[in-house]
Amino acid sequence: MQLTGEELAGVLALVGMVIVVAALLSGLIERSNFPQVAVFLGLGAVLGPAGLGMIDIGLDSPMLRIVATLSLALVLFTDAVGLNLTETRRHAKLAFLVLGPGTMLTGVIVTLMGWWMLGLPLAAAAIVGAALVSTDPVLLRGLLKSRDLPAAARQALRLESGLNDAVLLPVVLVALTFLGAGAEGASGSPDWTRLVIDQFLLGPGAGIAVALLAVATLDLIRRKIGVRRDYESLYSLGVAFAAFAVAESVHGSGFLAAFAAGLTISALDVELCDCFLEYGETTAEMALLFTFVLFGASLIWEGLAILTPLTLLFALLVIVARVAAFVPALAFTRLTRKEKLLISWFGPRGLSTLLLVLLAVFADAPGAETMFAICSLVVLVSVVLHGGSMMFLGRISGRKARRAGTPPLSPGEPPAAPIAPAAVAVAEPEVEVAPVPDGRAHEHEVAAPTPVAEDVEADGAQATAERMTIAEMRMLQERGERVILVDARTERTFGNSDRAAVGAVRIDPNAGMVAEQAAEQGIPKDAWLAIFCA
Repeated sequence: MQLTGEELAGVLALVGMVIVVAALLSGLIERSNFPQVAVFLGLGAVLGPAGLGMIDIGLDSPMLRIVATLSLALVLFTDAVGLNLTETRRHAKLAFLVLGPGTMLTGVIVTLMGWWMLGLPLAAAAIVGAALVSTDPVLLRGLLKSRDLPAAARQALRLESGLNDAVLLPVVLVALTFLGAGAEGASGSPDWTRLVIDQFLLGPGAGIAVALLAVATLDLIRRKIGVRRDYESLYSLGVAFAAFAVAESVHGSGFLAAFAAGLTISALDVELCDCFLEYGETTAEMALLFTFVLFGASLIWEGLAILTPLTLLFALLVIVARVAAFVPALAFTRLTRKEKLLISWFGPRGLSTLLLVLLAVFADAPGAETMFAICSLVVLVSVVLHGGSMMFLGRISGRKARRAGTPPLSPGEPPAAPIAPAAVAVAEPEVEVAPVPDGRAHEHEVAAPTPVAEDVEADGAQATAERMTIAEMRMLQERGERVILVDARTERTFGNSDRAAVGAVRIDPNAGMVAEQAAEQGIPKDAWLAIFCA
């Protein structure tokens, strides 16, 4: 694809606008729970042919193909690298019910509806069904951070959003072969041996190989030279794209390779996963929001062009089909009725849906434009219904907090008064390990580097470094100062460790609303905080 100077300037302006708007509206979106997707679809509409005319992209646009391909690879990689495999194994039954009877049964129901109600060929209906079962990780992001969402519901939705695309992508790839868009043998029928080898062996194999090499190389450079933490997140993005490229070069599925690479990193390198979640996830989200702007310019509104009472009924039944499949699938779990209903209801359709159905468009499958229009209509309905539900839950949460006299804080919002006069990091610990009933070992007073809010004087000795030793912390305690040890490791690091600081208060930095977590833990505002975050 060749771009003129004006076209290149337009692309850069669009990227800059997405970043600026995302940054400026981030606080408002967090407070109001307004669906972020809707904002960027609206921005696309303003910039599209019906607005300022800055963007005009069709389904045959080379730019759309490039952006959509990179975005789907990023979605799959992000889903995989964000998985906590320890929690996944711990909740294996729930994962099976969500992905098996839940996701797959919903896909079968939607497939049959598309075939019977809309007259789609069965293979095309299967592609639409698989695409419409996919949940949108961008739209779910705000919900998963909500402190009012029950833990079990959060766990189930996190497992689903992290795993279901990898389950549904093969369905799309296989269905494409029945539409004449896949690998064919000499007789014109699908060559299943070649399909299995190319898509399901070479693709994941390439992803695993690239990830293994990448993790080994990073570990070597870490020990010999050292790597900045923020650059490790960019390294993760490089691994994702490298895995995709290697798989495609050997005629494998680059998308399955990206997922396999993310899963391998998740299994082997917790620190690299945490780095990606801290920095790289934001970069990936910017790319995905840019894709939403492109869809919002004109493409997604094609769903309104096919709006009839029948297609609207189909879109509403797609939403209901999830509830009909998930409620019985979760019937034999210990989840409460509220948790089952929340899991069954929240399966928002969005970018993943559109990217999966675009595979049919890029493969020139018969009826691909109709499939895309149908999925676009359902995504628009989902943004309204599911996005509106998230706003409703947010308002209920706000009312409860105000009645309790503790107005909720948005992630990153500072508390009205400082939580402590200083936060220090404890270094060079002398570890005392003691067995506990749950089988985990507990360390005594362990902490890792974090910035010091102010210098600490202990019996004439001044700690001016960015760390405080165990001895210095004990001096503070002997002087009568209140020192609270805080375990601020990420949930992944905490869950995979067999050691924990004795007496530490647990705060998850990735859960947001840190001030609110501190208040719930009863941390006094006049105490020193010794942060353990390694």
